[in-house]
Amino acid sequence: DTCKGRHMKEKKISGFSVGNAYIENGLCLAPMAGVTDRAFRRVCRECGAEYTVSEMVSSKAICFEQLSKKNIPSKTAPLAAVLREELPMAVQIFGSDPEFMARAAKMIETGEYRGSLSDCTPTAIDINMGCPVQKVFGNGEGSALMKDPALAEKIVRAVVDSVSIPVTVKIRTGIDEENKNAAEFAKALEAGGASLICVHGRTRKQMYAPGVDIKTIADVKRAVKIPVVGNGDIYSASDALNMVRNTGCDGIAVGRGAMGNPWIFSEIKAVLAGEDYTYPSIRERLETAFLQAEDEVREKGEDIAVREMRKHISWYMKGMRGAAEARFRINTASSLDEIREIIDGVAESDE
Repeated sequence: DTCKGRHMKEKKISGFSVGNAYIENGLCLAPMAGVTDRAFRRVCRECGAEYTVSEMVSSKAICFEQLSKKNIPSKTAPLAAVLREELPMAVQIFGSDPEFMARAAKMIETGEYRGSLSDCTPTAIDINMGCPVQKVFGNGEGSALMKDPALAEKIVRAVVDSVSIPVTVKIRTGIDEENKNAAEFAKALEAGGASLICVHGRTRKQMYAPGVDIKTIADVKRAVKIPVVGNGDIYSASDALNMVRNTGCDGIAVGRGAMGNPWIFSEIKAVLAGEDYTYPSIRERLETAFLQAEDEVREKGEDIAVREMRKHISWYMKGMRGAAEARFRINTASSLDEIREIIDGVAESDE
């Protein structure tokens, strides 16, 4: 659990600017639907993440919700909310219609929409052009846009023209091995006015299968003048440094590598500074998990929070003694008290 420093500083990640925000070490938490909610983003920031992105927000959903005459709580507003304490942070939107995307971006920038919970303007609007799931892809959204660079550029231009904050884009390497067009696609996004591009080093067909395409991320970096962030298979500081060395990217975005391990950001920072890093004890890790659960309850209420925390706590427990049995109990837990009891049991078994 100890990451050894190299007694000299590693080559520093160049970092990047997004509007007025400077991301010194380029350490980003990648957006993940159903994972990177506010409670988890807060934990990652406390562990060293310098820049975060919301779960993705449907542009059509936030627009159509404004037309509702019924007094029904907005399902989209909580996803789009930005609090001052979270800055620098981007809100990610998805869709395939330039008009809807522009309208949604403007509403999120100003906070002028039904049910808004924001108390400030986001650092940037991020556009999802990388989601591979069929529900999104089948609607011509997410990674499907990589089949139509002209439409993608039009979307970026429409959003850029509608807001006064930076517009960034998340993409993949392409649709499949035969259609890896990330470098040319990135040029179109840059021409549309994008301020930064984050590249997930897999094709849409790969989904999340192991193996990340470093070469294509490097190709994107060479193709554009705006900052490029590399994403994919970053589970340790060495993975992060490998990404930077071999792509020249300005920052790295950690996704699944942070699930149950928000300390990955602390580890990367330590290695960059040439310092040793010791991971927290099992008790300390599980205490962090419980604090996240408490935060989740405050945000969403106990019923929803407990259901959503089941997967997070299972991730935190990975590799711990008694984790298999504990995960079974976690998946049937219905209260914060039950979670506390299960966590204490696992922590005590290690002492």
